[in-house]
Amino acid sequence: MALSEWLARIVSWLRAGYPHGVPDTDYLPLLAVLARRLSEEQVRQVAAELVMLGSLPADRVDVGVLITELTDEMPRESDLERVRAHLRAGGWPIDDGWPQASE
Repeated sequence: MALSEWLARIVSWLRAGYPHGVPDTDYLPLLAVLARRLSEEQVRQVAAELVMLGSLPADRVDVGVLITELTDEMPRESDLERVRAHLRAGGWPIDDGWPQASE
């Protein structure tokens, strides 16, 4: 399934924010940050695309299970803030700067 233009922009934004891939310690907090703006299906699509592009560790990410982990095991606030700070340092707005989904 092809990503919508909006989700493709998010994937590009994330790849720019993590040019060397998302570290193991950041992928769950990163997806939790995404879940604030995206539906569960959209988070799945973004995660699957990042796995396919090599930006998320495929050996650690089964996209179907990932969402369950995300909802059952929320990351610590310190993990979330580390990811937010990393993305902000790269010039990527993460709080109110994202356009809302039009889907």
